[in-house]
Amino acid sequence: MMVLNLETILYTGAIGLVVIGAVGLVMSNHLLRMVLALVVAEAGANLLLVLAGFRSEAVAPILLGQAQTTMVDPIPQVLVLTAIVIGVGVQALAVSVMLRVQRAYGTLDIRELRLCMEQDICDAAGVGALVSQQEPAGGRPLSPPLGATSGEDAR
Repeated sequence: MMVLNLETILYTGAIGLVVIGAVGLVMSNHLLRMVLALVVAEAGANLLLVLAGFRSEAVAPILLGQAQTTMVDPIPQVLVLTAIVIGVGVQALAVSVMLRVQRAYGTLDIRELRLCMEQDICDAAGVGALVSQQEPAGGRPLSPPLGATSGEDAR
């Protein structure tokens, strides 16, 4: 029977947070959910960094008079502190960009945003919608463009 100690539970939780955040980033189509998934993944990565310097019988390196005992490695703690500060800055920037996108396009769904932005680019360039006029491979007929009602309008 496997005995779970505190380190195993913490490592499992940290890896689980990173995986949950990565799956949330990949599976979500909403910008706010993607930022929240990034926050969860960042928390897992920070926990992994703190656990890298953890020693069960160690003391903090700032305590004086502890020369004979082992010390906790302070470098991962410094890296996590720096990562937290940078993460807060990135999150603030992401939220401010999301607010501007929401005001400009009225949505945070990346599928709708892609269509709106492509239309804005086409309008700014003075060209029509970017649709391929070449015949698909295999001799299949072209599908009618959006808004076409009969087969003659499509060609």
